[in-house]
Amino acid sequence: MEYEFINDPITRYAKAKFSLEHEVFGPWLEVEVGNNPQKLTSLLNVIDKADHYSAQEQEIIGSEYTVRIIEKDVSIASNASLNGFDDLPEALSADDIEFDEQESASCGLEDFRTLLLSWARFTTH
Repeated sequence: MEYEFINDPITRYAKAKFSLEHEVFGPWLEVEVGNNPQKLTSLLNVIDKADHYSAQEQEIIGSEYTVRIIEKDVSIASNASLNGFDDLPEALSADDIEFDEQESASCGLEDFRTLLLSWARFTTH
């Protein structure tokens, strides 16, 4: 998984940019985690629990994205895609409007843990 973190000079918020196949991780980090150390700690605790009890599925439903941890795999999906809103309104599907259709991605549990620890270091420096 390739990514980079930047500080947006206009908003002064941390931004996360990911390779195309993991693109949804960026807005998930920005929206659902932000620079909230309690959310990071909670997520790391869920990962530790999933690591020890791999047969148990974990699901974290956020305001815009849902994280699912099943055994050693983590997937993130937009809540809109989980609720069946796959089709774009006709006004948004015009040729001159670009829309990112990347609504879900997955990675291994250890990669996810590394990502969260990297985000924590970046947002708390």
